Amino acid sequence: MATQTLSQTVMGAMRTQGVRRAVPAAAALQASMRSHQPCQLAPQRPAVARQARQLAVKATAAASQGGLPIDLRGKKAFIAGVADDQGFGWAIAKCLAEAGAEISLGVWVPALGIFDKSYRSGKFDASRKLSDGSLMEFSKIYPMDAVFDTPDDVPEDVSGLEGPGVSCDKGYAAVKANKRYAGNSGYTVSETAEKVKAELGSVDILVHSLANGPEVQKPLLETSRKGYLAALSASAYSLISMVQRFGPLMSQGGSVISLTYIAADKVIPGYGGGMSSAKAALESDTRVLAYECGRKYGVRVNTISAGPLGSRAAKAIGFIDDMINYSHENAPVQKELGAIEVGQVAAFLLSPLASAVTGQTIYVDNGLSIMGLAGDSKTLDRHAS
Repeated sequence: MATQTLSQTVMGAMRTQGVRRAVPAAAALQASMRSHQPCQLAPQRPAVARQARQLAVKATAAASQGGLPIDLRGKKAFIAGVADDQGFGWAIAKCLAEAGAEISLGVWVPALGIFDKSYRSGKFDASRKLSDGSLMEFSKIYPMDAVFDTPDDVPEDVSGLEGPGVSCDKGYAAVKANKRYAGNSGYTVSETAEKVKAELGSVDILVHSLANGPEVQKPLLETSRKGYLAALSASAYSLISMVQRFGPLMSQGGSVISLTYIAADKVIPGYGGGMSSAKAALESDTRVLAYECGRKYGVRVNTISAGPLGSRAAKAIGFIDDMINYSHENAPVQKELGAIEVGQVAAFLLSPLASAVTGQTIYVDNGLSIMGLAGDSKTLDRHAS
C-alpha cells in the first residue's frame, strides 16, 4: 500500500466521518478565489452587493463538498443576545447549526414574547433554512437579562424601560412590576446557568452577543455617570458574569466569543454614551479571561470586531447607514458586510480548528480597521475649489 501524505490521511478521515453539515473553510476559500474579479477602484455598488450575496451562497453551499469542514456535532452552544433573525447572533447560531451543534438561546426578557411568536409562527422560516433544506432548531429558549447576576439584583419597583435592564432617564427598568417581564422568572445570569446545567448538563460553546448603551446618542462629554456605568454593565461586565456562571459548565476545549466594535480603539464620533469605553473594556477583559479561563477550565476566549451592519439593534445608534456607506467607500474590500460572514468566522473560532487561538480580537470588517486615511475625504480632492 502506498504511503499516504498527512493531508491525504486527514482528508480521508474527514470524508469517512460523513459530516452531514459543515461550515466551509478551504472549500469556501476556493469558491471565493474562483469567483474573484479584477480589482476596481470604484465598483458599482449594486454589482458588488450582488457579488457579496453570491459569495455567501457559495460558501453555504460548499458545506457539503468536503474540503476542511467544521464538525460540531455533539457540541452544545448557548448564545445570549439573539432577538430577531437579522443580527450577528442569529448568523452565528445558523453557522453553528450548519456545523451540527445543538443551539440554545438566552433572549432578553422584553423581546422574548415577540421572538417566540415569530419563531413558532413560521415568520423566521426563510432565515432558518439550512444548506440541506432543513430548518434550524433551538433546543431551548431561555428568558435572560444579563444585567442581573442574581435574583437579589432585580429591583422590585422602579420605572422606565429602555434597554436590557436599564433606562435612559428613569433609572433601572421596572422589572418585577413591569408587564414586559410578567410571566417570566429565573432570568438572571446565575439562574439561567442553573437551568442550563439542570436541562443540558454542560455547554461547549458560549456566545455573548449583548450590548446596550442607554445614552449612546450622547457625546461622551454629555454622558451621565448612570448612563456610562449602564453601558459598561450591559455591554462588558455581562461577559464576565456569564463566564463566571457558565465557565464551570463548560467542557475542556470549549470556547467563548463576544462581539466588539472598532470604537474600542478608534474614535467614532456619534458612538457615545460610554459605549466606546465598554467595547474597550470588553476587549481588555477578553485577554484577561483568556488567561484565567485557559488555566482554570481549559477554555478559549476571543472577540470579533465586526464592521457595521444595518440590524435592528444597530438602528438605535442613529447613523448606522452612514457607517455602512463609509465602510463601503473606504474599506479595502468594497462591499457591504454580511452577518453570515461574521457567523462563519465565529464558527471557526468556536471550533477545534482554532484550538490555538485565544485572547484575540479578530476583525471581520472588509479590512476597514487597517485604514489610516479615508480615501473619499474631500481634502484629497485636488480639483476642489
